[in-house]
Amino acid sequence: MSRYTGAKTRLCRREGAHVFQKGSRCENGKCSLNKKQQAPGMHGNSRRRLSIFGTQLREKQKIKRTYGLFEKPFRNYFDAAVREQGITGEVMLQLLERRLDNVVYRLGLVVSRPAARKLVTEGKVMVNGKVLSYPSYSTKVGDVVTSDAKLTIDGNRKTPLWLNLENKAGKVASLPTRDQIDADFKEQLVVEYYSR
Repeated sequence: MSRYTGAKTRLCRREGAHVFQKGSRCENGKCSLNKKQQAPGMHGNSRRRLSIFGTQLREKQKIKRTYGLFEKPFRNYFDAAVREQGITGEVMLQLLERRLDNVVYRLGLVVSRPAARKLVTEGKVMVNGKVLSYPSYSTKVGDVVTSDAKLTIDGNRKTPLWLNLENKAGKVASLPTRDQIDADFKEQLVVEYYSR
């Protein structure tokens, strides 16, 4: 299993959005994205206009980096979304939201998705009473997600409507719809990128 170990705020600046959500650092203004409104590197302040391909690529990279995936697993999620019925972009986001590490993050058990991934890989998360240690597990409706770790639930974060949280136990009440996913993604650009 591999993961990105480089500078996370550099990627936030490249995408122009908080893709790693480093907890309170991003919320209280200490994030480097708030300090420097330009892309990283020597030519970051040049104002070149992106082509259509460049716009599609930037949106794909933003979604990939938000969920902490590399290219091959992300492409597999896209291919799975193509095979299912419905709007491909929305189905892809639905599959990404149902990942176990994302559900742990959305429930507010941890402050960021990388922290949720670490919690899952350490074997401290249970689904329906069974310990699961792989973050890519796709939760289903009715699954109960609990953690035996000593956690403080983030009360500031709003739990999405498709999840229910009671006493450090979260339940997947329904599949997430596009309006319940509170991210400013333009998933249609990703569909166009892969449909070239």
